[in-house]
Amino acid sequence: MASSPRNHPGKSWELGASLQPGGVTFSVYARHAAALQLLLFDGADLAEPSQVIDFDYRLNRTDDYWHLFVPGLKAGQIYAYRAFGPFAPDRGLRFDSESVLLDPYGKALIMPPGYNRGILAAPGDHTAMAPKSVVVDRRSYAWEGDTAPRRPFAETVIYEMHVGGFTRNPNSGVAPEKRGTYAGLIDKIPYLVDLGITAVELLPVFHFDEQDAPSGRRNYWGYSPISFFAPHAGFSSRPEPLAVLDEFRDMVKAFHQAGLEVILDAVYNHTAEGNINGPTLCYRGLANETYYILEDEGGGYANYSGTGNTLKADHPVVRRLIMDSLRYWVKEMHVDGFRFDLASILARDSAGRPLASPAILWDIDTDPVLAGTKLIAEPWDAGGLYQVGSFVGDRWNEWNGMFRDDVRSFLRGDDNTVVHVASRITASPDLYGLKERGPEKSVNFVTCHDGFTLNDVVSYNQKHNEANGENNADGNDNNLSWNCGAEGQTADPRVLDLRNRQVKNFLALMLLSMGTPMLLMGDEVRRTQNGNNNAYCQDNSLSWFDWQLLSRHADVHRFVKLLIQARRHQQAEDSPEMTLNQVLSQAHIQWHGVKIDKPDWSAYSHSLAVTSLSQRNNVALHMIANAYWKPLKFELPVPDSPWFTGWRLWIDTSLPSPEDIRTANETVAFNQSTYRVNPRSVVVLVSDAGPL
Repeated sequence: MASSPRNHPGKSWELGASLQPGGVTFSVYARHAAALQLLLFDGADLAEPSQVIDFDYRLNRTDDYWHLFVPGLKAGQIYAYRAFGPFAPDRGLRFDSESVLLDPYGKALIMPPGYNRGILAAPGDHTAMAPKSVVVDRRSYAWEGDTAPRRPFAETVIYEMHVGGFTRNPNSGVAPEKRGTYAGLIDKIPYLVDLGITAVELLPVFHFDEQDAPSGRRNYWGYSPISFFAPHAGFSSRPEPLAVLDEFRDMVKAFHQAGLEVILDAVYNHTAEGNINGPTLCYRGLANETYYILEDEGGGYANYSGTGNTLKADHPVVRRLIMDSLRYWVKEMHVDGFRFDLASILARDSAGRPLASPAILWDIDTDPVLAGTKLIAEPWDAGGLYQVGSFVGDRWNEWNGMFRDDVRSFLRGDDNTVVHVASRITASPDLYGLKERGPEKSVNFVTCHDGFTLNDVVSYNQKHNEANGENNADGNDNNLSWNCGAEGQTADPRVLDLRNRQVKNFLALMLLSMGTPMLLMGDEVRRTQNGNNNAYCQDNSLSWFDWQLLSRHADVHRFVKLLIQARRHQQAEDSPEMTLNQVLSQAHIQWHGVKIDKPDWSAYSHSLAVTSLSQRNNVALHMIANAYWKPLKFELPVPDSPWFTGWRLWIDTSLPSPEDIRTANETVAFNQSTYRVNPRSVVVLVSDAGPL
């Protein structure tokens, strides 16, 4: 181990490790640090650095930023920091001179084979097992003219998926060395294109702590970020840190070439350092009081994320970190948008109180680099803040949790649901009608990674999370699910038929509703988690896409594919610039019950019919949803339009495939004045110029 014989000041204005002619400039924020060291390593798992360079307080510090230039260094150099200062939790300071710290702005990192989260949380020098940053040459990648699809939200169909879980199953058909990787996803692009989706929403790819899980299990979902810049190395088929970046960019480029957008699930609400019992990896050791919302007079961490700590997004330094991270993923990694995990945390001030106009949300909303990207908020947090319909900003779309809840309640036959589901399938005007925004503001989903899969929504009344090792105490107890008469696996043909019908009912309502639909990975083939509604630590076949289901549930896959095809065909003809109220006015919505123009909004009603009529596109659609447990006969309307020549049967979820949904050439003329809708079924009739 050697020290540098000469100290070069460097500059503070570009945080992180910046490759420059002749060397690398390092710059990091550490306001209350008394001293700082740069550690250079020849290997990730070495007990000692090859060189230690002390920052000179007079030459290498400008205000709260430490910076220096090291000549001779190149891309691939492994490095870290040590920060010295007081350990004074009552003042929010937790300096530990034995901790080896990552660069908060590091663009790549390397995890030593011996990394152990538990040991790193204990006192002592654990240099050999500490994660370390790697210098990156950001100009070395050939994008080959890559351009973003920039598809309008009005034409978007989102597919929420896990990078690893999509191809990790041995039956995926992907080569063993590429299973569960960015490269593996490239091999499956034809499947996604054939299905018809337009954007993938990837569960977290910020490098995360796989060990942040119950003993003996792995963090699968990835909601435990270590870095906000480095892509997760565990998803790469090539272990070298710089190769990870190239493989991620190869993936993005391939998706773009196929016309698909890449949306990242961005976790800016907490870090993997957790509470006071967690490891010191980066932020805590450099500026604990800056990065986190503290409580207990500075000695503990606010936990609005439910994971042990909460980032202080209202602090200027953290705001800059978030903005720089977002810009990096857009400019350097070419991603197309972000879904912000527990986004309501970003609306809290430094004391955790909700803000009326959070600066960071407006920073993101108005940033020119982010203009044109997709911004999706999960508008709630684990601290009780729920902002569905009221999330701040002009460009933000929202995960509409009320769509999920109301559609689930309606289809399982709950009372007091018809009036609510009517709002949900028309893009929730009760939530979004007051804003001059399009219907796409409502991101409609009935399932997501967090909770039951669609198959399990219709197969389980209770969660079954015993495999997580937490005595089934984790996960949501209120799933609004219904097992259709038997809990879990069954051979009863009546139950199996009803479940399949209910799955199609959910898919029909979601994909035919106004708004932006989001499909969960595997729902198109009825993927199951055996009733586990919190599979965050299940990196195994329970969570992976089972490709055998594609043939087993080919009818559901076909149903989804034709629904998406029809949706995209129709929406490509619509104007993406119309507000929700304008769309509703143009659609000439008419509500019915079993009688024309007589909808039953009463508490005990379980059925609804709706007609939409577009004079501009000569399109008429009549949808009937019967969530009642008996068949009902519905009168059919006769639209007052010169081009309307009669109804054709498109969908009846009670019929066997392929009669459950028909292609444009297969629709059947239906000239009767009524239609008998079977129990728990959705029926859709279209005009001759329908949306297929």
